[in-house]
Amino acid sequence: MNRCVAFMCALLFAFVSVSSACMAAPSDWIRFDLDAQRDRSDIHASFRSESAGRDENNWSSGLKPSELIGLETNGFYSAGPRPLRFALVREAGRLDCAGTGGSSRASGNCGFTADPSFIQALVSHGIGRPSREQALGLMALDVRRALIDAVAAANYPAPTIDGLMGMTAVGVTGDYIRALADSGYRPRSIDSLVEFKALDITPQWLGGLARIGYANIPSDELMQLRALDISSDFIGGYQRIGYGRLPVDELVQLKALDITPEFVRSAVGQSRPLPPVDELIQLKLLGRRR
Repeated sequence: MNRCVAFMCALLFAFVSVSSACMAAPSDWIRFDLDAQRDRSDIHASFRSESAGRDENNWSSGLKPSELIGLETNGFYSAGPRPLRFALVREAGRLDCAGTGGSSRASGNCGFTADPSFIQALVSHGIGRPSREQALGLMALDVRRALIDAVAAANYPAPTIDGLMGMTAVGVTGDYIRALADSGYRPRSIDSLVEFKALDITPQWLGGLARIGYANIPSDELMQLRALDISSDFIGGYQRIGYGRLPVDELVQLKALDITPEFVRSAVGQSRPLPPVDELIQLKLLGRRR
């Protein structure tokens, strides 16, 4: 009899332990606040993780009401308060949230669940297994498997989890990597790829350069051109007044000093041969005409 009682107690203890593990403890909750835009097209959502012993993981985003799965919008927009629930589901994981809301505002707490298949994709590509805070960051930034696959297909070394989040944060996607390759460019590293996107080096901009004779130039030169917003129109302006294919370093000097083709025409008239770039710089700095 005593053995039977002991067995039943053990089962009860096991059930309580499993049930507790399946429920998010208060220390793991993520606080949310929702605030609707006046036209109701978007809802500004902010989330903050305040887990004890961990760094805070805070982020905010404009979301379509349809992205907050299960949100009863009539109750959210009408006078409150009233209970509400919703889920934010992305490839890397999901938030299941509950709280109170009304009059286009709401607040409450969420539990986070990382997606096991997404984590397995990270592991199988050599990226590694994220911590809870990293997994939450992957979900918050909406990191996609398509990006992971594109990085691998382009034969880049496996990025770190933070590197993967950095790519997503600046807008690097699988489509962007493939479009760059179609334009003849493969940045030499993940960091260079991030710099390309951060500088808004697009296939369209690259195509404009290629059409005026600047195809397949080194990546560092590309970044110098883009950092100064040197366009194919700017370069083409020099070509139209008689300059040939100016080196990138000279184009950079001209743009940095705001020496335009129009300035050159005004300063030197119709003289031939056209002055070299170093003379143009002197004319600009001294405010003289030739």
